[in-house]
Amino acid sequence: MGAQLEPQAPPAESVTWIGRDHAPNVLHPVGIEPPSAGSGVPHRAPLKWVVAFIIAAIAVAALVWVRHVRAPGPRAGSATENSVPVVTVTSPGSRAVTARISFTGALAARYDMPIGSDTDTGRIKEIYVEAGDHVKQGQIMAKLDGAVLLPQVNRLAASVEESKAEAALSAAQYKRALGVQAAGALSAEEIEHRRATSLTDDARVKVAIAQLDEAQARLQRTDVRAPANGLVLTRTAEVGQIASPGGTPLFRLARNGEIEMRGQIAEQDMARLRAGQSAAVYITNVATPFEGHVRLLGAVIDPNTRLGEIRIALGSDPALRPGAFARGEVIIDHDSHPVLPQTAVLADVKGSYVFIVNDKGEVERRKVSVIDTTAAGVVIGAGLSGAERIVTTAAGFLREGERVIAAPLRESTP
Repeated sequence: MGAQLEPQAPPAESVTWIGRDHAPNVLHPVGIEPPSAGSGVPHRAPLKWVVAFIIAAIAVAALVWVRHVRAPGPRAGSATENSVPVVTVTSPGSRAVTARISFTGALAARYDMPIGSDTDTGRIKEIYVEAGDHVKQGQIMAKLDGAVLLPQVNRLAASVEESKAEAALSAAQYKRALGVQAAGALSAEEIEHRRATSLTDDARVKVAIAQLDEAQARLQRTDVRAPANGLVLTRTAEVGQIASPGGTPLFRLARNGEIEMRGQIAEQDMARLRAGQSAAVYITNVATPFEGHVRLLGAVIDPNTRLGEIRIALGSDPALRPGAFARGEVIIDHDSHPVLPQTAVLADVKGSYVFIVNDKGEVERRKVSVIDTTAAGVVIGAGLSGAERIVTTAAGFLREGERVIAAPLRESTP
């Protein structure tokens, strides 16, 4: 008989088992029992599966990166076209405008005259005027008590009369001495004595008259009089008040009633002003402006505020009260000029400028001179003719020489 074939055992599968103590949820092949913990089979982790997973993850990441890098981009011509900015431009032309310089300040008397007592200390007896009254030169405004000075005047007046009588007697005696001088009745010494007495008595008369005039002047100064025509601005005098020379003024007078506006103006505007230029002054609750002219420009600029003084001469009007707040405008130009939106005019250390778009479609910087700012826009005094294409917005983001696409400004309709 041939050799008897013995049944062969199925080949042992190479299986790595993990004990239930380490992975309780691991499924095992059917019909094959996992080795027990104490069977002596070595415990190994599924290393080949981990390595395979890492390699697959790296391959996927590399594929995604390649696709991202090699993604088709926009066309070069399209990118260039999109990088050219579109700007809004305007050609303002010229329009008739009136350039003004505005400033604020207060009203004041052109000649503010303090009036007080210039005689001996005395008590105010009567007051004849009030604030707001118009007075004439020499008009009595108040009267001081002259009870002390009046007797002095009377005494000196009597002294004058006495001196005149003595002078007349001395003159008569000297005249008689001259009449008998030829007969030799009186000596030459006596005649000379009478002449000296006559001259001395005449001098005493003059002294007495001078003293009387002084006393009368002091008495007259008890009447406080207006030194000029004008408007009484304030009155601090009261009946019974003691007035003394050099004390607080009893009245303040605006000579001839002239009022002016005193304001402060910016340093850069001073060079455009001249004395005699017409001006308008506005005060609160008065719709109609008061006409005037530039009377004076300050000679210095305040180094702290960079402001200078300006004075506007005004007429006499009851509505013009010193101390009131006022706003002034001086007309410096009345001509045709380009007017631009405020966003079109820029400024730096070199001064004001705008950007224009030239015939090549490139941005060009143009220096301009701003003379006024109105509700309609910025008035350009020099640098533009009005026919240029001027960038109105976003000019601050442009560079000189940059290519742009100009779009005309659309005028808003009401």
